[in-house]
Amino acid sequence: MLVLLAAAFVFAADYSILNVALPEVGAGVGLGLTGLPWIVSAYTLPAAGFMLLFGRMADLFGRRRLFLSGIVLLAAASLLGGFATNPEMLLAARALQGTATAMAVPAALSLITTSFTEGGMRERALGLNGAILSGGFTAGALLGGSLVSLLSWRAAFFVNVPIAAAILVVTPILIKESRIPDRVKLDIPGAVTMTGGLLAVVYAVMEKNIVWGIVGLLLLVAFWIVESRSSAPLVPVRFLKRPTVKWGNYAGLVIFAMETGMIFLMTLYLQNVLDFSPVTTGLAFGVPGLAAVAAGPIAGRILGRYGSRNVLSIGLALQGLLILPLAFLGTDRIALVVLIPALFIGFFVHVTCIVSYTVVGTSGLPNEEQGLATGLTSMTQQVALTIGAPIMVSIAATQSVELTGIHLALGVNVAVTLVSVVLIWFGLRPRGGGSEATVVNPATEQNPSQHLAASVD
Repeated sequence: MLVLLAAAFVFAADYSILNVALPEVGAGVGLGLTGLPWIVSAYTLPAAGFMLLFGRMADLFGRRRLFLSGIVLLAAASLLGGFATNPEMLLAARALQGTATAMAVPAALSLITTSFTEGGMRERALGLNGAILSGGFTAGALLGGSLVSLLSWRAAFFVNVPIAAAILVVTPILIKESRIPDRVKLDIPGAVTMTGGLLAVVYAVMEKNIVWGIVGLLLLVAFWIVESRSSAPLVPVRFLKRPTVKWGNYAGLVIFAMETGMIFLMTLYLQNVLDFSPVTTGLAFGVPGLAAVAAGPIAGRILGRYGSRNVLSIGLALQGLLILPLAFLGTDRIALVVLIPALFIGFFVHVTCIVSYTVVGTSGLPNEEQGLATGLTSMTQQVALTIGAPIMVSIAATQSVELTGIHLALGVNVAVTLVSVVLIWFGLRPRGGGSEATVVNPATEQNPSQHLAASVD
């Protein structure tokens, strides 16, 4: 568990450190201002596009094997980025880091879910994972600037290498291989159409390119047709139709997209309206972000007591309601009296939502589909992180006054979140007499408590 959590921390911290260091990294390799977004996009595109494919490959060919391969690739990509002397080397390194993320993250998450029986233990393990992710993002945001200032932007890449080396040494000793027995066939047509479709859709959102969006949707339709007719599908259609998979991942999309959009809008508000410096803005988010670290372990216990459907629905509703007062902030710096407490409580609730949707999206499934499930939840996160800010900025841009636009976008944010709560609540309603939509395991046809009892016996 410590090894897998360390890996989660590295990937989260690496993402936020590079965001803080973007201007210095761009200047270091001669990348102009207009090229800076591609430092992020070069990472996000493969991370989102390949996540589901590698999640399924982890099931088929070995979760530990794919996890270790991802860590090796991360170390190599970090070395390439640290020694980069031109934009091409840097962007290639970022693309490889994104691919490493797509390989290692779902594999690590599925190693966690398959190591703990569904129920309280798994929920606590996923809660710790959520806390570590939040800690990594917060540490990267708070320490990234200092690391780059004291050493160099290259340190943002090199810091990954010794940690990756330690993980590579320890993992074979502590973690056993885990995969589907006697099944190594890969659905090539399904892999090509799914990956191509995801890459095209994500690229279309990033670049606001309608043509690529249409191409991506056509490829995803082709993927659905291929999977419906395949004897050994990469992603079984019945899997995608499951309420827990469908509504759990829809919840994840809303959770990340709306929160990411809010953070971006508040960044504009703090710097452009209240005229705060980037350092002060970082502190305004970083200090409340510490609450998110505490939320993970607590969320696991809350889920065990009240159920994932209840916690997910109430948590998402609170996430939306805590954004509501931000839609009324004015031009006076006294607004911090409202903003900081709202962020503090909101980040705590946000991590609770993350743990809840991960539990929902991976529950009620046999172990041989856990890599697929975690790949899908991880892909949902990456796609949502990509589309959240552009959507909110596009809404804000419809108004001529910046503050008015921010208010409008935040209002839409709240409305979408609260409507989604209703949809998720009814989408996860009990079926077949169970207490929740998440309790039925197709492999055992029994609820988690019965499965746990059987395991203990």
